[in-house]
Amino acid sequence: MTVDVDIAVHPLDDPVRASLRGEHSRFARWTGRIGRYEPEVARFVGHPAVLDAQDWADLGTVLGSGNSAGIRGRGHVVPSGWSVLAELDTVQMDGAGLRVAFDPELERLTAADVPEILALIARTEPGPYAPRTIEMGTYLGLRVNGRLVAMAGERMHPPGWTEISAVCTDAEFRGRGIASRLVRAVGAGIRARGETPFLHAAAHNTTAISLYETLGFTLRMRSKFTLVQAP
Repeated sequence: MTVDVDIAVHPLDDPVRASLRGEHSRFARWTGRIGRYEPEVARFVGHPAVLDAQDWADLGTVLGSGNSAGIRGRGHVVPSGWSVLAELDTVQMDGAGLRVAFDPELERLTAADVPEILALIARTEPGPYAPRTIEMGTYLGLRVNGRLVAMAGERMHPPGWTEISAVCTDAEFRGRGIASRLVRAVGAGIRARGETPFLHAAAHNTTAISLYETLGFTLRMRSKFTLVQAP
């Protein structure tokens, strides 16, 4: 494994590579300074803040011809042959102030629940979720009459921090405070380990951002993700 020696000012400045160098090293695939998760775990790619020619070549090797990935930051000069497919403004939120609470009505989900999880993800579209994403951390769910109707869990894991992700609720059960319960319960598990929760959201998703702010999250950083396609 080859990694660069540049050190981010803060683990959350480079959460993918910080995770892959630490708690999630078992999922890591490295080429030069480019790190990625095993594809069935997550589609995230980590990279230096500024990519040089070798980094772009390594990113192409990691992705494979014609495949795509999101790169963080602004002002990237995309080399000839690469395509920009989309851009997304995002926010990163610090959960140091999250008011956590364990919830006995929520159950811990396992690999046996993955078919139901993927079906819920498909119905609610909270963001990417792969067949082995559940291996990244603890996922909690709420069942109603045996049916999984809501969930949330842990994703990236930089030193001292854990990302809360996949927060979703079936449409007919929204407006009942279930998402808040899930976020607070996942956060309680993170806090019990002596770590701090954080999360990401699309900047246009003001409803979700407002919810997270009411729970105690604060804005840490605004960024942009650019979806690029390898030659």
